Amino acid sequence: MAKQHPRRLLRQLLLSALLTSAFPAFALQTIEARDGVSVEGSIALKEPTRIKVEGTPIVDVFGNIYSSNCAGALATTNPQTGQNATAINPAGEVVLECDKDKGEIYVKPIAAGAKPVNLFVSTGQATYTLVLKRVDMPAETIVIRDRTGRQQGAQARVRAGRSPSHLRALKQMLIAMASERVPPDMRVQDVSAPVTMWAEARVILQRTYEGRDLLGHTYLLTNVSGEAMVLAEQEFDRDEGDVVGVAIETHNLRPGESTQVFVIRAGS
Repeated sequence: MAKQHPRRLLRQLLLSALLTSAFPAFALQTIEARDGVSVEGSIALKEPTRIKVEGTPIVDVFGNIYSSNCAGALATTNPQTGQNATAINPAGEVVLECDKDKGEIYVKPIAAGAKPVNLFVSTGQATYTLVLKRVDMPAETIVIRDRTGRQQGAQARVRAGRSPSHLRALKQMLIAMASERVPPDMRVQDVSAPVTMWAEARVILQRTYEGRDLLGHTYLLTNVSGEAMVLAEQEFDRDEGDVVGVAIETHNLRPGESTQVFVIRAGS
Protein backbone atom coordinates (compact mmCIF):
# COMPACT_ATOMS: atom_id res chain seq x y z
CA MET A 1 0.00 0.00 0.00
CA ALA A 2 1.65 3.22 -1.13
CA LYS A 3 1.43 6.21 1.18
CA GLN A 4 0.13 9.49 -0.16
CA HIS A 5 1.92 12.74 0.58
CA PRO A 6 0.54 14.45 3.73
CA ARG A 7 -0.39 17.53 1.66
CA ARG A 8 -2.78 15.46 -0.45
CA LEU A 9 -4.33 13.97 2.67
CA LEU A 10 -4.61 17.45 4.12
CA ARG A 11 -6.61 18.64 1.10
CA GLN A 12 -8.95 15.66 1.51
CA LEU A 13 -9.36 16.46 5.17
CA LEU A 14 -10.20 20.13 4.70
CA LEU A 15 -12.68 19.38 1.90
CA SER A 16 -14.45 16.78 4.01
CA ALA A 17 -14.48 18.72 7.29
CA LEU A 18 -17.53 18.47 9.49
CA LEU A 19 -19.31 15.62 7.74
CA THR A 20 -22.68 14.38 8.89
CA SER A 21 -23.95 10.93 7.93
CA ALA A 22 -25.42 7.63 9.19
CA PHE A 23 -23.12 4.76 9.74
CA PRO A 24 -25.16 1.80 8.83
CA ALA A 25 -23.76 -1.41 10.13
CA PHE A 26 -22.30 -1.36 13.62
CA ALA A 27 -23.15 -3.60 16.55
CA LEU A 28 -24.87 -0.42 17.72
CA GLN A 29 -26.37 1.36 14.73
CA THR A 30 -26.97 5.07 15.15
CA ILE A 31 -29.20 6.24 12.32
CA GLU A 32 -29.53 9.96 11.81
CA ALA A 33 -32.99 10.69 10.49
CA ARG A 34 -35.44 13.48 9.83
CA ASP A 35 -39.21 13.56 9.76
CA GLY A 36 -40.49 12.19 6.44
CA VAL A 37 -37.05 11.25 5.00
CA SER A 38 -36.22 7.58 4.31
CA VAL A 39 -33.09 6.21 5.99
CA GLU A 40 -31.48 2.80 5.68
CA GLY A 41 -30.39 0.32 8.32
CA SER A 42 -29.93 -3.39 8.96
CA ILE A 43 -31.90 -5.83 11.09
CA ALA A 44 -30.83 -9.27 12.24
CA LEU A 45 -32.37 -12.09 10.26
CA LYS A 46 -32.68 -14.64 13.08
CA GLU A 47 -32.65 -12.46 16.21
CA PRO A 48 -34.77 -9.53 17.43
CA THR A 49 -33.46 -6.06 16.64
CA ARG A 50 -34.11 -3.38 19.22
CA ILE A 51 -35.17 0.03 17.89
CA LYS A 52 -35.31 3.20 19.99
CA VAL A 53 -35.45 6.93 19.35
CA GLU A 54 -32.91 8.99 21.22
CA GLY A 55 -34.47 11.17 23.88
CA THR A 56 -38.14 10.33 23.30
CA PRO A 57 -40.41 7.26 23.36
CA ILE A 58 -41.88 5.55 20.32
CA VAL A 59 -45.66 5.93 20.30
CA ASP A 60 -46.72 4.40 16.97
CA VAL A 61 -45.43 1.87 14.42
CA PHE A 62 -46.81 1.46 10.91
CA GLY A 63 -45.73 -1.40 8.68
CA ASN A 64 -46.42 -4.84 7.28
CA ILE A 65 -46.55 -6.56 10.68
CA TYR A 66 -47.05 -10.31 10.98
CA SER A 67 -47.92 -10.26 14.67
CA SER A 68 -47.54 -7.96 17.64
CA ASN A 69 -47.77 -8.02 21.44
CA CYS A 70 -48.19 -4.25 21.54
CA ALA A 71 -51.90 -4.02 22.32
CA GLY A 72 -52.23 -1.33 24.94
CA ALA A 73 -48.57 -0.38 24.64
CA LEU A 74 -48.28 1.34 21.26
CA ALA A 75 -50.67 2.13 18.45
CA THR A 76 -49.43 -0.36 15.86
CA THR A 77 -51.07 -0.22 12.46
CA ASN A 78 -51.17 -2.71 9.59
CA PRO A 79 -51.36 -1.07 6.15
CA GLN A 80 -53.22 -4.08 4.72
CA THR A 81 -56.26 -3.47 6.91
CA GLY A 82 -55.73 -0.08 8.49
CA GLN A 83 -56.50 -1.72 11.83
CA ASN A 84 -54.46 -2.27 14.96
CA ALA A 85 -51.88 -4.98 14.20
CA THR A 86 -52.59 -7.42 17.02
CA ALA A 87 -53.96 -10.34 14.97
CA ILE A 88 -51.89 -12.61 12.74
CA ASN A 89 -51.32 -11.15 9.27
CA PRO A 90 -50.23 -14.07 6.99
CA ALA A 91 -48.65 -11.65 4.52
CA GLY A 92 -46.71 -9.81 7.22
CA GLU A 93 -42.93 -9.43 7.21
CA VAL A 94 -41.94 -8.88 10.86
CA VAL A 95 -42.88 -9.85 14.38
CA LEU A 96 -43.17 -6.76 16.56
CA GLU A 97 -42.74 -6.58 20.33
CA CYS A 98 -42.98 -3.50 22.50
CA ASP A 99 -41.37 -2.31 25.71
CA LYS A 100 -44.03 0.07 26.97
CA ASP A 101 -42.02 1.37 29.92
CA LYS A 102 -39.04 2.36 27.80
CA GLY A 103 -40.93 3.33 24.63
CA GLU A 104 -38.84 0.93 22.52
CA ILE A 105 -39.68 -1.79 20.02
CA TYR A 106 -38.17 -5.12 18.92
CA VAL A 107 -38.58 -6.46 15.39
CA LYS A 108 -37.68 -9.82 13.86
CA PRO A 109 -38.23 -10.82 10.22
CA ILE A 110 -40.47 -13.79 9.51
CA ALA A 111 -38.13 -15.04 6.77
CA ALA A 112 -35.09 -14.16 4.72
CA GLY A 113 -35.53 -12.07 1.62
CA ALA A 114 -33.86 -9.50 -0.59
CA LYS A 115 -36.71 -7.01 -0.19
CA PRO A 116 -36.07 -4.54 2.66
CA VAL A 117 -38.57 -4.21 5.48
CA ASN A 118 -40.25 -0.79 5.57
CA LEU A 119 -41.32 0.60 8.94
CA PHE A 120 -42.68 3.99 9.94
CA VAL A 121 -41.74 4.76 13.53
CA SER A 122 -43.43 7.72 15.20
CA THR A 123 -42.77 9.75 18.31
CA GLY A 124 -44.81 12.66 19.58
CA GLN A 125 -42.76 14.99 17.37
CA ALA A 126 -41.89 13.15 14.14
CA THR A 127 -42.32 10.04 11.99
CA TYR A 128 -39.19 8.30 10.70
CA THR A 129 -39.20 6.11 7.60
CA LEU A 130 -36.90 3.10 8.00
CA VAL A 131 -35.75 0.90 5.10
CA LEU A 132 -34.29 -2.13 6.88
CA LYS A 133 -32.14 -4.72 5.11
CA ARG A 134 -32.32 -8.29 6.49
CA VAL A 135 -28.81 -9.43 7.42
CA ASP A 136 -27.61 -12.71 8.93
CA MET A 137 -25.89 -11.18 11.98
CA PRO A 138 -26.22 -11.18 15.79
CA ALA A 139 -28.87 -9.24 17.68
CA GLU A 140 -28.53 -5.51 17.18
CA THR A 141 -29.73 -2.17 18.54
CA ILE A 142 -30.76 0.69 16.27
CA VAL A 143 -30.79 4.18 17.78
CA ILE A 144 -32.66 6.78 15.75
CA ARG A 145 -31.24 10.25 16.26
CA ASP A 146 -33.09 13.24 14.87
CA ARG A 147 -30.47 15.08 12.83
CA THR A 148 -32.37 18.36 12.48
CA GLY A 149 -30.65 19.89 15.49
CA ARG A 150 -27.31 18.26 14.58
CA GLN A 151 -27.36 19.87 11.14
CA GLN A 152 -27.78 23.29 12.74
CA GLY A 153 -24.96 22.54 15.15
CA ALA A 154 -22.73 21.28 12.34
CA GLN A 155 -23.26 24.48 10.40
CA ALA A 156 -22.16 26.47 13.45
CA ARG A 157 -19.07 24.25 13.82
CA VAL A 158 -18.24 24.74 10.13
CA ARG A 159 -18.21 28.52 10.62
CA ALA A 160 -16.04 28.18 13.73
CA GLY A 161 -13.80 25.59 12.09
CA ARG A 162 -12.82 27.89 9.24
CA SER A 163 -10.70 30.09 11.49
CA PRO A 164 -6.97 30.12 10.64
CA SER A 165 -6.00 28.76 14.06
CA HIS A 166 -8.39 25.81 13.70
CA LEU A 167 -7.10 24.95 10.23
CA ARG A 168 -3.51 25.12 11.50
CA ALA A 169 -4.42 22.68 14.29
CA LEU A 170 -6.04 20.30 11.76
CA LYS A 171 -2.96 20.50 9.55
CA GLN A 172 -0.63 19.79 12.46
CA MET A 173 -2.72 16.80 13.59
CA LEU A 174 -3.00 15.28 10.12
CA ILE A 175 0.70 15.67 9.33
CA ALA A 176 1.54 13.99 12.63
CA MET A 177 -0.81 11.10 11.79
CA ALA A 178 0.23 10.68 8.14
CA SER A 179 3.98 11.21 8.52
CA GLU A 180 4.45 10.05 12.15
CA ARG A 181 6.33 13.29 12.86
CA VAL A 182 4.76 13.96 16.23
CA PRO A 183 5.29 17.32 17.99
CA PRO A 184 6.32 17.28 21.67
CA ASP A 185 2.95 18.55 22.92
CA MET A 186 0.98 15.69 21.29
CA ARG A 187 0.42 12.33 23.02
CA VAL A 188 0.41 9.15 20.93
CA GLN A 189 -0.75 5.67 21.94
CA ASP A 190 -0.41 2.44 19.96
CA VAL A 191 -3.65 0.46 20.17
CA SER A 192 -3.92 -2.32 17.52
CA ALA A 193 -7.54 -3.07 18.47
CA PRO A 194 -10.20 -4.51 16.11
CA VAL A 195 -13.23 -2.33 15.43
CA THR A 196 -16.64 -3.69 14.39
CA MET A 197 -17.71 -1.96 11.20
CA TRP A 198 -18.96 -3.86 8.14
CA ALA A 199 -18.95 -7.57 7.48
CA GLU A 200 -17.06 -6.81 4.26
CA ALA A 201 -14.20 -5.02 6.02
CA ARG A 202 -11.65 -5.80 8.71
CA VAL A 203 -10.80 -2.62 10.61
CA ILE A 204 -7.98 -2.16 13.11
CA LEU A 205 -7.59 0.96 15.23
CA GLN A 206 -3.83 1.35 14.99
CA ARG A 207 -3.02 4.50 16.90
CA THR A 208 -4.59 7.44 18.76
CA TYR A 209 -3.30 11.01 18.91
CA GLU A 210 -4.25 13.58 21.52
CA GLY A 211 -3.55 17.23 20.84
CA ARG A 212 -4.67 20.35 22.68
CA ASP A 213 -8.14 20.55 21.10
CA LEU A 214 -8.23 17.57 18.72
CA LEU A 215 -8.23 13.77 18.89
CA GLY A 216 -6.89 11.68 16.01
CA HIS A 217 -7.49 8.02 15.19
CA THR A 218 -5.61 6.04 12.54
CA TYR A 219 -7.34 2.92 11.21
CA LEU A 220 -6.18 0.17 8.87
CA LEU A 221 -9.12 -1.05 6.78
CA THR A 222 -8.89 -4.23 4.69
CA ASN A 223 -11.44 -5.38 2.11
CA VAL A 224 -12.16 -9.00 3.13
CA SER A 225 -15.05 -9.44 0.70
CA GLY A 226 -14.91 -10.97 -2.75
CA GLU A 227 -15.92 -7.73 -4.47
CA ALA A 228 -14.43 -4.29 -5.01
CA MET A 229 -15.13 -1.75 -2.25
CA VAL A 230 -15.58 2.00 -2.64
CA LEU A 231 -15.04 4.10 0.49
CA ALA A 232 -16.41 7.56 1.26
CA GLU A 233 -15.40 9.97 4.01
CA GLN A 234 -19.02 10.32 5.16
CA GLU A 235 -19.03 6.67 6.28
CA PHE A 236 -16.54 7.42 9.04
CA ASP A 237 -18.51 10.14 10.79
CA ARG A 238 -19.23 8.22 13.98
CA ASP A 239 -21.35 9.58 16.81
CA GLU A 240 -19.03 9.01 19.77
CA GLY A 241 -17.51 12.43 19.15
CA ASP A 242 -17.69 15.44 16.84
CA VAL A 243 -15.91 14.52 13.62
CA VAL A 244 -14.18 17.52 12.07
CA GLY A 245 -12.32 15.75 9.29
CA VAL A 246 -11.69 12.44 7.55
CA ALA A 247 -8.99 11.48 5.06
CA ILE A 248 -8.70 8.16 3.21
CA GLU A 249 -5.49 7.11 1.44
CA THR A 250 -7.21 4.84 -1.12
CA HIS A 251 -10.93 5.05 -1.85
CA ASN A 252 -11.18 2.01 -4.13
CA LEU A 253 -10.07 -1.36 -2.76
CA ARG A 254 -9.96 -4.66 -4.56
CA PRO A 255 -10.46 -7.85 -2.51
CA GLY A 256 -7.61 -8.22 -0.04
CA GLU A 257 -6.35 -4.64 -0.40
CA SER A 258 -5.95 -2.27 2.55
CA THR A 259 -5.91 1.45 3.19
CA GLN A 260 -5.32 3.78 6.10
CA VAL A 261 -8.14 6.01 7.28
CA PHE A 262 -7.49 9.13 9.35
CA VAL A 263 -10.32 10.46 11.52
CA ILE A 264 -10.00 13.68 13.51
CA ARG A 265 -12.51 14.69 16.18
CA ALA A 266 -12.95 17.74 18.34
CA GLY A 267 -11.40 17.22 21.76
CA SER A 268 -12.98 18.12 25.06
